[in-house]
Amino acid sequence: MKQSLLIIFTILSLYVFSQENIKGQLHGNFNIDVQQYSEDTIIGASKPSELILMNAYGNFNYTYGNFSAGLRYEAYLNSLEGFDKSYNGQGIAYKYLSYKNQKDLGIIVGNFYEQFGSGLILRSYQEKMLGYDNAFEGVKVNYSGIRGVSFKGLIAKQRLFWTVGDGIVRAIDGDFSINEMFQLENNTQITIGGSFVSKFQADKDPILKLPENVGSGAARLSLSNGGFMLSSEYAYKSQDPSSDNGYIYKNGEALLINATYSAKGIGVYLSAKRVDNMSFRSDRGQKINNLNINYIPDISKIHTYTLASMYQYATQTNGEMGTRAEIMYKFKKESFLGGKNGTEISVSYATAYDINRVSANDTTAIAIKGYDGYKSNFFEIGDELFYNDLNIGLHKKIGDKFKLNVEYLNQTINYEQLRGEVDHSGNKMVYSNIGIVDLTWKIKSKRTLRFEFQGLFTKQDKQDWAMGLIEYTMAPHWFIAVYDAYNYGNLHSDLKIHYVNTSVGYMKNSTRIQLSYGKSMEGVICVGGVCRVVPATNGFALSITSSF
Repeated sequence: MKQSLLIIFTILSLYVFSQENIKGQLHGNFNIDVQQYSEDTIIGASKPSELILMNAYGNFNYTYGNFSAGLRYEAYLNSLEGFDKSYNGQGIAYKYLSYKNQKDLGIIVGNFYEQFGSGLILRSYQEKMLGYDNAFEGVKVNYSGIRGVSFKGLIAKQRLFWTVGDGIVRAIDGDFSINEMFQLENNTQITIGGSFVSKFQADKDPILKLPENVGSGAARLSLSNGGFMLSSEYAYKSQDPSSDNGYIYKNGEALLINATYSAKGIGVYLSAKRVDNMSFRSDRGQKINNLNINYIPDISKIHTYTLASMYQYATQTNGEMGTRAEIMYKFKKESFLGGKNGTEISVSYATAYDINRVSANDTTAIAIKGYDGYKSNFFEIGDELFYNDLNIGLHKKIGDKFKLNVEYLNQTINYEQLRGEVDHSGNKMVYSNIGIVDLTWKIKSKRTLRFEFQGLFTKQDKQDWAMGLIEYTMAPHWFIAVYDAYNYGNLHSDLKIHYVNTSVGYMKNSTRIQLSYGKSMEGVICVGGVCRVVPATNGFALSITSSF
């Protein structure tokens, strides 16, 4: 199949570029990240044999009428530190051909990404920052020829670095707009949906009898009226013994509920979820981020500031119960608290606990290979806390020259549970308070100066941190930034380290070039609850992005 697709792409390219007047459109983008490494034994930064490593890719997408084709060339020479070395190499990692008529039918052959509902039983996507890519390779069909109804189905394997996994995924999904189907004219919009996903993987286990076909189903409902919206989805998975759950035969289930309300000057967001044994991979023996069929949305708030994101939450697919509430309110201009330009405040709180578990067998063990493992009351919260995050923010424009953002965070993280080991000081739990002040000063037209001050205070792990940043922007092309993250509270005097980093960048049209030099601390980076360990580094880094 790969050879056939490459031949088709070659013929298509020769045809397109041989025409004097190209009627189609070619779009794409490039990204190159190059890192030079120097050894630094104090911060734990290693020097690889290659000294310089690179992650790079280029996307090319061509459309002509109802047809489109594309490919992505990737090069890891060799992959940056912190990325799986199985990526080392280069080649065409993604390619597709698609057809979509103007009415109701769409077909894709080759590689594609897809999500059913909120992703509880199926989501494929890529996140280059994490080294995450579980793209499908196969065939997908969309159909929307019935009023208010749309269907999509696929049969495919999944990307595993430069090849595909052994398992086969079969899936179908449907959305039904009640208002369109029955031509209802009211302000409440009602949509229901359902999905079914199954995977096939041969049983080669010499001891256990493993199910070769594992099925999962999900049902969802969405209601909206004006500024109010409610969405919910429930998913169920049949027996799926795997390395993630210790090869137990318990069924899996998940429930996700989201509610939002927005009006002038106010916004409210509420979310709750329960997850029980919902790891779902097309290869039962894989680990970490490899060959995930589904995605469990993160319950915590996404933080962009460095110290606020030092202790990020990683989604626990084997079991978690979590809630999140957030409210944003803007005081009116010229009011006592609003001032000349208004004042916006936000308060959010997120928490996650383990689920309650009791043995399913007459034994003291909770999970025994080859058995159901455990039972769990759906509405009962477990005793073990995974994560707490209270965030209070104030955002205000001061006059015509200044913008101010102030945040306070109180976080608790179960370091042992989420990282698989105790922290650097031997503690299971880490409790921290974080303060952030971010001030932007518009000196004059196209000239801004931004100051950022952060402090993290904790008696656990590496203790207290302070961080300062200065960024000067000369729009529309140049910027320069310097930051220093200082672990001043470390109990070991030789580890009271300054992580100083300087970067300069140039932007023109859709091209951005950034060169950095300095130290970066070790840690864990998470996007939506999916995480990657980031090692400490010292050296130069070059990043180039562009699109056309």
